[in-house]
Amino acid sequence: MTTDDVNFPPSSYDRPGAYPPPSPPPLPRHPHPAGLGVRLLARLIDGILVNLAAFMLSVVLLAPDSWVLATGLFSGVLMFGYFVLFEVTRGATPGKMMLGLAVRGAGNLPKPDAKQSAIRNAFTLLTLFPYIGNLLALIAYIVIAVTISASPTKQGKHDELAGGTQVVSC
Repeated sequence: MTTDDVNFPPSSYDRPGAYPPPSPPPLPRHPHPAGLGVRLLARLIDGILVNLAAFMLSVVLLAPDSWVLATGLFSGVLMFGYFVLFEVTRGATPGKMMLGLAVRGAGNLPKPDAKQSAIRNAFTLLTLFPYIGNLLALIAYIVIAVTISASPTKQGKHDELAGGTQVVSC
């Protein structure tokens, strides 16, 4: 007896143009708190983008002898605006998006509101203070890094002050 002698029931694959059934969609990944390293890398990417824009603006708009001082002023304001704009509208900055991170609002909302984002990013404005601003910003970054590392939910002091925002890995 050969397979030609056996009557197999018709299959949906026997029809011309039929394809195998689609595989089930992947299970949704549940976001989990993002660690310090990946958050630092995202901040570095965003910082490069903002500082390039600040440098170009200060070179174009100012005399060559004052662009160095103005770059710090532009970068502080631009950094603050950049982070608030992207977090409120997109839930993540381009650096965070590139690394699969997102900022959740307080109460695990999909993104922070303007007030929460402004509070969590206010430390970027410390660079506006002449001479001591960069030192204050460095201290703020250290405090934030230490509190992220020490927190089981990986929330920094700035997240706590903003009512409980959180950076998650999606």
